[in-house]
Amino acid sequence: MRIALDSLPFDPVTLQAMVRDLAGAVDEGQIEIDRLRQMIREFQRARFGRRAETLEPDQLLLTLEADADQPPPMTPISATLPDISGTAPIVKPPHRKALPEHLPRTDVTILPDVTACPSCGGALCDAGTTASEMLDWVPASVRVVRINRPKCACRACGTLHQAPAPERITEGCLATPGLIAHVLTSRYCDHLPLYRQSQMLARHGVALARSTLADWVKAAAWWLAPLRDQLMNHVCAGERVFADDTPLPILDPGRGRTRTGRLWAYTRDDRPFGGKGPPAVVFYATPDRTSSWPARHLKSYRGILQVDGYAGFEQLTRDGRIHLAACWAHTRRKFYELHQTGSPIATEALVQIRSLYEIEASLRGLAPDQRKTLREEHSRPRVEALELWLRQKLALLPSRARLAEAIRYALNRWDDLARFIEDGHIDLDTNPVERTIRPVTLGRKNALFAGSEGGANRWAIVASLIETAKLNGIEPFAWLRDVLTRMIDGHPAARISELLPLPQSAKS
Repeated sequence: MRIALDSLPFDPVTLQAMVRDLAGAVDEGQIEIDRLRQMIREFQRARFGRRAETLEPDQLLLTLEADADQPPPMTPISATLPDISGTAPIVKPPHRKALPEHLPRTDVTILPDVTACPSCGGALCDAGTTASEMLDWVPASVRVVRINRPKCACRACGTLHQAPAPERITEGCLATPGLIAHVLTSRYCDHLPLYRQSQMLARHGVALARSTLADWVKAAAWWLAPLRDQLMNHVCAGERVFADDTPLPILDPGRGRTRTGRLWAYTRDDRPFGGKGPPAVVFYATPDRTSSWPARHLKSYRGILQVDGYAGFEQLTRDGRIHLAACWAHTRRKFYELHQTGSPIATEALVQIRSLYEIEASLRGLAPDQRKTLREEHSRPRVEALELWLRQKLALLPSRARLAEAIRYALNRWDDLARFIEDGHIDLDTNPVERTIRPVTLGRKNALFAGSEGGANRWAIVASLIETAKLNGIEPFAWLRDVLTRMIDGHPAARISELLPLPQSAKS
């Protein structure tokens, strides 16, 4: 607002109105300045700062100025729950772990360089052995497997008999299932792009173009695709499924640059509520983020879907098959960003959310009914008090303030946030699915992009199986080598569930 200072009115009423308008404009401008400064701080923290969203112990004891609309203090957690408020950890002296027993041992004996006692010249006798261990590295090696198939001729009729050639992953493929499993593990578990693997093989004297390795990955993904589909059936059999997505750049050759696709993750993890089903994660790659994709992926699922704040998941609830549960970690993150600027209201919100996590730490592994009962007793009063407190604070804040946005984010999802109280299958957050996405994010950082939509789909197929194997303590390379060998040798399609990277007890 510009004012011509040389033509100010003399009427006091008009001047007062102008001052009020100016004060309002200044207030709005200050709110916008604060919002932009907060954005700059968040960008700086994301670029240069630490990522851990932790509160300092002193901040947990922060005493806020009491006011008339402050709800009464909440009572402590019942004594039936252990005190997990946190004490200083006991610092133990460093202790080196023993080397794994399954590793092969090579004995090296170092004899004394004397045959008689240097002190008196007496004869030496055996007085025991001092043993110690060191860890060694044996470099990987590449070998050629020569297939010899003798021919046998019938002396009577001259007919030749010969054993059939072993099946290969594709006709004329040079690679054994072991080498292909190594390429897949290096690419999708150790996050080594194919061009680096080509360079590593060249150091062993084997010249293989990156395109050749890509063809092997394409062939392997074709064989493994039915396993991904079968694994999705296992995920959808759970009472509660986590869902999330992450950007996946896909090369667009016609435009000479990349476009942003999405990688959707669906995770089953029954361990928090004592379930017996083994954990698993399934990825799907899509060219965009429209809500039709999760609807297609989850068309056979009925149950609880625990998600972040993406609005596209809302359409899954229309037919009543799926009920959404929201993520407290995403809600907490909104307040943590403001806590970094010194906002006492944001800090108090973090303290109250932390009390919910303290309760949950004592409920992990309990049956759903037990979790529901204890949440009704301990969590519900805190959730209801937090909702009331947030609504009271929101009424006092400017609508465009960042803190008001954080509070509205929570209140707009409050029913989904509070649903965990009524269902013991639900967790507080979607951290299990976010943990499965992190390795994929690292692979994306190293490879920069998927070469095509087909390449993105192959990425999703192989990553689903490797990350599920890791969740179940199964070594990915050994599993891939065994499964590819068995599939190429003609494993029955009707028994494909036997090949899933799950514990044996889950396959029987």
